[in-house]
Amino acid sequence: MNVNLYGCDGKWVMVDLGLTFADPAYPGIDIILPDLDFIERNRHNLLGIVLTHGHEDHIGAIPYLAADLGVPLYATPFTAGLIRGKLDEEGIASQVKLNVVERGGSVRLGSFNFTYVPLAHSIPEGNGLLIETPYGNIFHTGDWKLDEEPLLGTPATPAELSKIGDAGVLALVCDSTNVFNDVASGSEASVREGLAGVVSAVEGRVLVTTFASNAARVQTLGQVARDCGRQLCVAGRSLDRIIKVAKSVGYLQDFPPIIDFDAAMRLPAHEVMIIATGGQGEARAALSRVAFDSHQIKLSEGDTVVFSSKQIPGNEMAIGRIQNALAAKGVIMITERQAHVHVSGHPGRPELAAMYEWIRPDIILPVHGEMRHLAEQDRFARGQGVPRGIVQVNGDLLRLAPNGPKKIGNERVGRLILDGDVILPADGTTMNERRRISANGVIAVTVALDQNRRLRGEPAVSIQGIPVEEDREDFLDDARDAAASAVKGNKKDEAGLREAIRLSVRRVATNWTGKKPVVEVALIEV
Repeated sequence: MNVNLYGCDGKWVMVDLGLTFADPAYPGIDIILPDLDFIERNRHNLLGIVLTHGHEDHIGAIPYLAADLGVPLYATPFTAGLIRGKLDEEGIASQVKLNVVERGGSVRLGSFNFTYVPLAHSIPEGNGLLIETPYGNIFHTGDWKLDEEPLLGTPATPAELSKIGDAGVLALVCDSTNVFNDVASGSEASVREGLAGVVSAVEGRVLVTTFASNAARVQTLGQVARDCGRQLCVAGRSLDRIIKVAKSVGYLQDFPPIIDFDAAMRLPAHEVMIIATGGQGEARAALSRVAFDSHQIKLSEGDTVVFSSKQIPGNEMAIGRIQNALAAKGVIMITERQAHVHVSGHPGRPELAAMYEWIRPDIILPVHGEMRHLAEQDRFARGQGVPRGIVQVNGDLLRLAPNGPKKIGNERVGRLILDGDVILPADGTTMNERRRISANGVIAVTVALDQNRRLRGEPAVSIQGIPVEEDREDFLDDARDAAASAVKGNKKDEAGLREAIRLSVRRVATNWTGKKPVVEVALIEV
């Protein structure tokens, strides 16, 4: 969920505006957005939003938050194509000005000059940003790796990166994701051979799942299908979108024809290869639907699924659920542990060391990783000769120059949730209520009273999520008795009576179950 703010001479520029995906701590929520409170309060000083590349954790929040910020966006063609699709989908394309910057182009905003520096990554047009200011230059890498044989695009050469270093770089703001890896991430070209070896050995139907945004991998898979004499089928809306946008800006021009699901299922199994979304266990993605027989693509015993992606920490259970379902069908599964079917899009230690040598920054500012990654890159860079460094946490306000790096303040940051069509605080009333209901269940009590507040009939009690199962009716009897007892002889005002009923019913629930459910009480005068 990347959002970076650079300030100079009283003005700000945002670099990236991403989202992240919810975990079980957010019941009913799929998407989490950054809380932009600081820059919203200072939006009159915000000059624009510069996007490094098109991954969701860098552009995903744009359709929800950019219109309110009211500033122009800047992106290279492929990234701009993805953003335009998102804005069109939300019906706000006319409200957000999207500027397309040519690959390697520059943007001047106030005291800043931003130059796009192409770097390899697992999506077309990954870019670093050379940020020139009157007080020093910043090189913001974005997400990157080194790739001697990139399949899409042409990354900056060592000579071009060294030239940036020659001009002087105050701070390197650098991707830390793979800082614990002692080897380089490897080239996309090397994956083609590994995938071709796997696919050519498969006798049945083969499905390969990968990140939809990795258009270079998608191109690799198209080549593998052609090399292995298989016709290609694509399953997943995000894959369809990526392929469409990539072709519109000049990529994937030699991609093989795509057949539909019906044609794929009519072909002999050894003549078809499917590319599908869902390798991270996403419940609504194509692979999950295939695994649980709710998709037109069907797999059976002897077919193979290749996971051409890295398992993201936190997704283990979701991925395992799908793999168990596939295993029950007799489907063979191959991951990066069994064959060379994936390379990372982030730099290992040899790549980081090379970048330090080319850029020669005065300050290392690690980003993009958890605290252990940031702290390790700070240590590693110092050991490689970078003179100074600072580890930042969310909300830290740093001065890089003059007399930096130094923490000079902290601004409130946090998370927002997209709940249906409504954006709310991640730890606000709605989410906290939902967590309580999710954890403890809910009881609704309706009590009819006459004008003298005497009970008319038996209280009505309904429950959801209370762990009583076969004892349900006995529990409801006790809960009704407790509500009735709370009414009899009670001289409190309406609010007091409602609270007495609530506590009495909850006490019964606690005695029965050990839980403290949410109890809602309605009083009706009849």
